[in-house]
Amino acid sequence: MLDREATPLARTIRTLMRPLARLALRRGMAYGEMAEIVKQAYVDVASRELTVPGRRPSISRIAILTGLTRKEASRIVSQGADGAAREDRRRVNRAARVLSGWVTDSDFHDNRGGPASLAFESSLGADFSELVRRHGGDVPPRAVLDELLRVRAIKRLKDGRIRPVERAYVPSVGDGEKLAMLGTDVADLISTIDHNLSEVAEMPFFQRKVAYDNLPAKFLPVLTELVRTDGQKLLERLDAAMAKQDRDVTPDTEPGGHRAMIGIYYYEEDHHAAK
Repeated sequence: MLDREATPLARTIRTLMRPLARLALRRGMAYGEMAEIVKQAYVDVASRELTVPGRRPSISRIAILTGLTRKEASRIVSQGADGAAREDRRRVNRAARVLSGWVTDSDFHDNRGGPASLAFESSLGADFSELVRRHGGDVPPRAVLDELLRVRAIKRLKDGRIRPVERAYVPSVGDGEKLAMLGTDVADLISTIDHNLSEVAEMPFFQRKVAYDNLPAKFLPVLTELVRTDGQKLLERLDAAMAKQDRDVTPDTEPGGHRAMIGIYYYEEDHHAAK
């Protein structure tokens, strides 16, 4: 039998699993619950993505692909798909779009060129409800307001207007929202690498990073500020270009239905302490 501990894929998955195991253990998730989630993921991919064209996936085929028993595969299939992850992504995307539109759309700027403080509804000019209709698609303005208030990305002024205090949607309260972003963002990164590893990929997706392992501690605050300023500027430029082509934001653009994601992240550690 092949010793999978020595395969590159096994070593890669072990590297991926360490931070996931750390995250799970710190939050009280034992191995049994993690193993059940892995089974669900295996069955979901086998039944949705590894199908034979023109044929519905059978329990037997799912069992063969995943290595589970037919009984286990049948049990997991009967539980049905969990749409919570897709709903998490949708909620995050819509709130993020509205906040980005506030930053990039000059119709919602003040005389200094920055995001203006807006009334929820107004007959005298741009208001928050119009901002949501233009950049949030079909979600109700009140729901977006409540979400942005909840994560402290905006605040109410004494005169009732609404003002952004962040230029990007980054939840500052509650583990739930941060964990939802962990799931969607890391899944997108892994999917990008998987695409680039595929032999049939005609054009690899853009995936780059820069890393050094012997930097002085006093340089790290300088580096993090550089990432915040330059990274945010790049993302705002990309957001403005994508919004013009997204049918939820610009309904009269040509049909598409494709999803694209671009992310920038920063990480640091004490390299010597980590050894």
